[in-house]
Amino acid sequence: MRLRTPLALCGAALLVLVGPPLLTTGSGDDTGTRIPGLRLMVPNTPGGGYDITARTAAKDAEDAGLTHDIEVFNLPGAGGTVGLSRLVGEHGNGKLAMSMGLGVVGAARSNHAPRTLADTTPIARLTEEQDVVVVAKDSPYRTIGQLVDAWKAKPGKTPVGGGSAPGGPDHIAPMLMARAAGIPPKDVNYVPFDGGGELLASILGSKVAFGVSGVGEYLDQIESGELRLLAVTGPKRVPGLDGPTLKESGYDVDFTNWRGIVAPPGLSDAERDKLTGLVRKLHASPEWRESLKKNGWDDAFLTGDKFGDFLRAQDERVVSVLKELGL
Repeated sequence: MRLRTPLALCGAALLVLVGPPLLTTGSGDDTGTRIPGLRLMVPNTPGGGYDITARTAAKDAEDAGLTHDIEVFNLPGAGGTVGLSRLVGEHGNGKLAMSMGLGVVGAARSNHAPRTLADTTPIARLTEEQDVVVVAKDSPYRTIGQLVDAWKAKPGKTPVGGGSAPGGPDHIAPMLMARAAGIPPKDVNYVPFDGGGELLASILGSKVAFGVSGVGEYLDQIESGELRLLAVTGPKRVPGLDGPTLKESGYDVDFTNWRGIVAPPGLSDAERDKLTGLVRKLHASPEWRESLKKNGWDDAFLTGDKFGDFLRAQDERVVSVLKELGL
């Protein structure tokens, strides 16, 4: 599943309902127990990376025969911290989980949120992906060099949009780009949006000069020609896309994003293991493997305490990078 028009929007919540009750089978911490009424929260607007990841996971779990009843719903706001607060408030609820990633780590810091990911139950890291630097098809910038030259000349009048709050991946990536190009990060005119869906309209409408977001969010628009890909932020080119890395373009940037799933605090061991077991089975399914390829996602599977350690390290990294950039 890539970025497409959402099924139905009502207020701040978008619900997708998929079939009868969830069943899992297996051994170890996946003991064939049911999780009826499982809900998966997306803490940003429809069309963003968390949304695509959540809906892809729900569909793949259904297609793999692992579940027929996951409800996916959106609760956007404050870079994901509104959803985070809701999740933490659902203490002991083993039928709720949240799609999240580096953006929520950064938003919790930049918004000085009362709740952080340290207050949640880590379930799994699922994917890692590069960000893409894109412009509208009618943009005057045809190469990353042309864009950076204009950006250096007038950084304040060359707004860059990102699908995350300050401190999130779509904010950090252009700040690293700016520093590598000799632009003081404090001079960058960064315009935050609550997910890639909102950002897309502003790129196409030329309300920002360029946008930075996850590759999986804009594959369809790049392939259709609506968006022009200028560069990718990671260590290698994305297969099937005609876009150089920033590093090969002369800018010393190597940056990737990641996404995962967390649950409320206070779960019993059995409840945590049910959720982890389901995600493990999803990860092993051919349906999920195919989705990784289609969306340009790298497999970055990590569960339990190891994922918790990773979350703590990411929080420290965000603080360090923002301090280093003077932001």
